[in-house]
Amino acid sequence: MEDAIMAQWFKTNFPGVRYRKHVTRKHGVQKDRYYTIRYKLNGKDREESLGWASEGWTEKKAYDRVKELKENQKVGEGPQTLAEKRDIEAKRKEADRASKQQIEKNTLTFGDFFEKTYLPQVKADRPKSARADEGLYNKWLKPAISTLTFSQISPFHIEKLKKSMTEVGRAPRTVEYCLAIVRQVFNYAHDVGVYAGGSPTAGVKRPKIDNARMRYLTPKEADSLLQALKKKSTTVHDMALLSLHCGLRYGEIAGLQWQDVDLDKSALTIRDAKTGSRTTFMTATVAEMLKSRIAGLDDDNGTPADFVFPARGEKKGQKPIMSQTYFRVVKDLGFNDGITDRKLKVTFHTLRHTHGTLLYEATHDLYLVQKSLGHKTGVMAQRYAKMTESRLRDAAQVMNQALEVKGAAGQAQAEQVVNQAT
Repeated sequence: MEDAIMAQWFKTNFPGVRYRKHVTRKHGVQKDRYYTIRYKLNGKDREESLGWASEGWTEKKAYDRVKELKENQKVGEGPQTLAEKRDIEAKRKEADRASKQQIEKNTLTFGDFFEKTYLPQVKADRPKSARADEGLYNKWLKPAISTLTFSQISPFHIEKLKKSMTEVGRAPRTVEYCLAIVRQVFNYAHDVGVYAGGSPTAGVKRPKIDNARMRYLTPKEADSLLQALKKKSTTVHDMALLSLHCGLRYGEIAGLQWQDVDLDKSALTIRDAKTGSRTTFMTATVAEMLKSRIAGLDDDNGTPADFVFPARGEKKGQKPIMSQTYFRVVKDLGFNDGITDRKLKVTFHTLRHTHGTLLYEATHDLYLVQKSLGHKTGVMAQRYAKMTESRLRDAAQVMNQALEVKGAAGQAQAEQVVNQAT
């Protein structure tokens, strides 16, 4: 019965307009009405649906639409069917939307995109990098280019940024990293479709970077450092020992958890490292140190902490920050006295560098050094072959001996010629 009521059509006082009633739904005091229009197109009857009264349609509006279509047919201009009219309207709306989007793209500033789109994505994908990116943005990029749109930023602005950072003594690596952020922001803007151009950094020469640390400790210096650290702080001593014996970065040591320690296999699992996760092996000295740390564990719950070197106080259970004890001991030992070149200063990273250097001097195996330090390629490991002083001394000695042999042979040959002449 309800279907019959829905299918029943009612005429109106307007030619070409009719409607059917909704079974239950009302619009005002009457049941809601669904309007259609009928007209001829090219001699054939055509019927098209309009919509419900609750959507704003009335008999008068429906009739006006019929008259509009008939007039368009008469003059040969404009849409001649509702479908054509709706298609034209949809295209108009799409054009308006595209135009609005283009305006938004043209007025989108580097700062707005960085703060609202790029940085949140970095925090989600690369949380370790987010803090550094945000710091460099606030310090350098925000004052320089944040108010400019992508199309306004040119190589000139990047060169100016590079110059201002260099003039105040920022390291080439810091400058290069800042330019890399700009490049990544532009690339991401391109990927998400808000900017079609390229990065202005493409036209800027990157600063020459030489971050290779030349300083490493001799075994005697390393022993002096460890002994001095042990007197000040067992924890700092143990962290330094781990870096020296296993070649670990400070961040890898700080993030080391007891679940990563396998004393039976003398193995350490380094997770989420700079170049990916890897397994490294501990020396007997490191194994004994870790056993002593396990024996000394006793937190509030009587269970081991997650981190091998947990932070203390309010940050207990978190990764520890670099202790100033290490730097004070280095200063007391005078390792950096009179040193101005940062590549020659002793830092915590010097311990890792010492590991790689001494390992190469003992084995002359670059691949072994590469794997021990967790480098992806042998490029980084090659520095240890280039600058180990003992190998350079060996080379000088070999050259000296070779020249002495040649000199002696030459002298003997000369004396033989003189004897024959006399």
